[in-house]
Amino acid sequence: MQSLEGGACRWQSPVMTAHPLRDFDLLRRLAERVGTPFFFYDQAVLAARIELIEALTAGEGLQARYAMKACSAHLVLREMGARGIWIDAVSGNEVLRAKRAGFVMGASPPVVLLTADVFRDNALDVIRSERVLPNLGSPGQLRDLERTGYRGPIGIRMNPGFGHGHVQATDTGGPSSKHGIWLDDVAALASTARKSGMPVELLHAHVGSGPRMEEFDENAARLEGLFDEILGALPDVTAVSFGGGIPHSYREPDWTPDLHPLRSTLLRARASFAARAGRPIRVEIEPGRFFVAPAATLVARVTDVKQTRDNDKGRGHRFIMVDAGFCDLVRPAMYGAYHRIEVLPARLGPNDLFAVAGPLCESGDVFTRDADELIQPRELPTPTPGDFVLLRDAGAYGFAMSSNYNSLGRAPQVWWEDGRAVLMSRRETLEDVVASECAAPLDL
Repeated sequence: MQSLEGGACRWQSPVMTAHPLRDFDLLRRLAERVGTPFFFYDQAVLAARIELIEALTAGEGLQARYAMKACSAHLVLREMGARGIWIDAVSGNEVLRAKRAGFVMGASPPVVLLTADVFRDNALDVIRSERVLPNLGSPGQLRDLERTGYRGPIGIRMNPGFGHGHVQATDTGGPSSKHGIWLDDVAALASTARKSGMPVELLHAHVGSGPRMEEFDENAARLEGLFDEILGALPDVTAVSFGGGIPHSYREPDWTPDLHPLRSTLLRARASFAARAGRPIRVEIEPGRFFVAPAATLVARVTDVKQTRDNDKGRGHRFIMVDAGFCDLVRPAMYGAYHRIEVLPARLGPNDLFAVAGPLCESGDVFTRDADELIQPRELPTPTPGDFVLLRDAGAYGFAMSSNYNSLGRAPQVWWEDGRAVLMSRRETLEDVVASECAAPLDL
């Protein structure tokens, strides 16, 4: 395990030193077996990130969770479970996927937490059947639990009034955020819940992952003060969660944040909360993106290189056409997110400016876009059809947010561990895409 004690912790990512996808022959053989596009997961990269979080939360009274919405693949969950990382789920089905992966159900201890602003589909049924701890993000959810006859511990997700998102569309705290219960309303809701047989055992807030670690450290320190103030009104709380939000740099693959200030905050908070409450208080943190973002790459095949030309509407672009689209990786199309792009095999010679675009029947199916949704060409080697394009850092919200748009099957996932490739999920077929279609009469 890597230590956070002592000097700065600098981790040189295996992606930069000996990534198996530098091997063009391996890439070609994988593509022959599973087709393109496909997601490639490197277990060594994931394990290195897990080690950093293990070091961050080492010691009694500290606990790390994985926000599994980032990537719910069963082998990823297996890695988390094997290292003692608990789970933050956001739906009933995520709870059941965690159960399939071997995580223990129940609220003592709450190894799996269900955090939601709305209970939908099977969420309430799963809370009753699996007895996992429900973490409420809206006051009306207390009424929902009462209607089902639930009696037992709950958590409250607080909106502290501040926070950051990777972009504004992912802002998780403040007046514009839909997440959580406004801090001024927490004490009253907790009192009502206690009278209804639902003691609040967890207090939670998530201030999001801004682009700089300093912002997260500042927000965590502010949260520490808010938690400390409100604990006196919550006599049943046994755990406080600082949420996730540790930044991941999509532009600098060899950069890892210095986690010493955050560890100091967690240790200080553990002591302060226990002193204020007069009992031990477990302190939690729940990264998602930080764990898995660098662990996966979306591998696509170049199908063509073409040119548009300048006219009165604007300047022309050179397009690298690939067989992956926003049905595979939606972040660039959704909010202009940046992903590093590599062409393999790399060729010597001058680079050129290219836009990288996919196969979908949408003008927005372009991976090289800025935050204003405008095409932002990248300097890349000139490829030829049949080359590969690697879209890096696709582990977080890559496959998890993929879709069947244009009736395309979701791409397969390949797991690489100890020099061996394993098919983690196969490519979806038309039969998979239409499996839920029916014409069943509804008797009203």
